[in-house]
Amino acid sequence: MITVIANLKGGSGKSTIAFNLAIWLRAKGKVVVAYDLDPQKTLSDVALVRQEEGIIPELEVRVIEDGIIGQMLKSHAGHVLVDVGAANMAAMKEAIAVADRVIVPVQPSQPDVWATQRFLKIVKDACGDERSPELVAFINRADTHHAVRESDEAEEALAMLGKFRVIPDRLCQRTNFRRTLSEGMSIFELYSNSKSAEEFERLAKSLYPSLIN
Repeated sequence: MITVIANLKGGSGKSTIAFNLAIWLRAKGKVVVAYDLDPQKTLSDVALVRQEEGIIPELEVRVIEDGIIGQMLKSHAGHVLVDVGAANMAAMKEAIAVADRVIVPVQPSQPDVWATQRFLKIVKDACGDERSPELVAFINRADTHHAVRESDEAEEALAMLGKFRVIPDRLCQRTNFRRTLSEGMSIFELYSNSKSAEEFERLAKSLYPSLIN
């Protein structure tokens, strides 16, 4: 299954999601190949940290040139995860064109919702009228205070677009997620009993319901 984690907005948490999902799948004993198509190469960097620290399971992250992306992504069995952003639009469109699913983490702001709406045109340009991958969105870096309404409003706006399966399992704005990247460890490896780990476990199970024990 080819899953692309993408967004038009920078700083949406794509690499954090891709990394934690990859390690979650590996912990389930699944075959996972990750592709880092973002010029920032955050996913590649965190995989290298993990390798240097000797953390098991390892994570294979590959980098490929534009033009053969679709061919390479389709050549794998198991789970393929792709981290790509608008900084490499050609790669984004190539990956979306062959994706089974596109996951879009959305921060709770009106500009992020607008960008997500424009993202639908990218999907159509990439796939044409012949096919469309499953489109999944969720609120990332949600507010932790119950009185703040931005996360609820953003989630409602996403639902109104009518094109996404909007997952109600949010990831909140927590420093734990940033620290996972610098340590080369997933949120459930580094902070196993934290609210962050609980949130991510719920999100992962929503994305991969067939893997629920």
